Formats: sequence, structure tokens, C-alpha cells
Amino acid sequence: MKSIKTQLKTTLVLVFLLTLKTYSVQAQIANDLTHEEALKILLEAKKSAEKTDVLVNIAVVDAGANLKAFIRMDESFLGSIDVAIKKAKTARYFNMDTGKLGELTQPGGIIYNIELSNGGLITFPGGIPIKNKEGKIIGAIGVSGGTIDQDRAIAIAGAKAIID
Repeated sequence: MKSIKTQLKTTLVLVFLLTLKTYSVQAQIANDLTHEEALKILLEAKKSAEKTDVLVNIAVVDAGANLKAFIRMDESFLGSIDVAIKKAKTARYFNMDTGKLGELTQPGGIIYNIELSNGGLITFPGGIPIKNKEGKIIGAIGVSGGTIDQDRAIAIAGAKAIID
């Protein structure tokens, strides 16, 4: 009787462990950004910034809005580190250009003060969702350190790197 209970416990533990293994594979997001894609996006954005002599911080987040890649160009603003990361996260949280989101957050706008949610959002240009070749959003990029127009242009250049 004791050996049957031991065998049953062992079997249950094995089934449990196999179940965890199976679910961990299934829990992965199918349309996520790979580290190779994140690096390609980051480097393309950096190249765009260098062409225009703009010193920026560049953040790339995955489909879950987790930081995947980051670079702080030499002598770029320290305060722009957090802004770049928050621009990328904001773009992914709402799946839209942060500049477009900013239009909705102005006083009297339909989501006025949303910047105060999610640990702080950034709703001015420089955050862009990243799409794969099939048009699925797989992450986002945030750029900070230049003007908002420069940040947005650099972010767009990076976001396009994996679909061109």
C-alpha cells in the first residue's frame, strides 16, 4: 500500500512538472520581438540619430512592454533615459504613436490626465509601436533627447528596420 502511494505521488509530481513545462511554452507571446530584431531596430534608430547629429536615448520594448534593448548615446541627456523608456512603454500600452495619444490627453480631451496612470506615461511624440511584416504589433520604440519631431523621425526609422 505504501509503495502504491509513493508511486502515485511520484506520478503526480511528474505530471505537474510536465504541465508547468507545457504551460510555460504556451504562455510565450507568439508575436513577440526577438532580441535580433530589437538590436536591428535599435541600431537603425541610432544610425538615423547620428545622420542628423542628435544625441538621444533609445529604448525598445517587447510585446509585453518589457525593456528589450536600450542605448544611451554619449553625452545625451540623463533625464531622457526614463522618458525614452516610458515613450516605448506608452506606445505599446496603447498601440499607437505617443504623439497621437497626446492629442487625446489635452485639457478637455477624452483621456485627459491619463499620463498619471501606469506609473507615468509620456504622451508627446517619440514613441512608436513596432509591427512585423504581417502588421502585428510586436513591441515599441521610444526615443528622447532631440526635439519631438526629431525623436519621432528617429523612432519611425527604427520601427521600420525589420519590415523594410
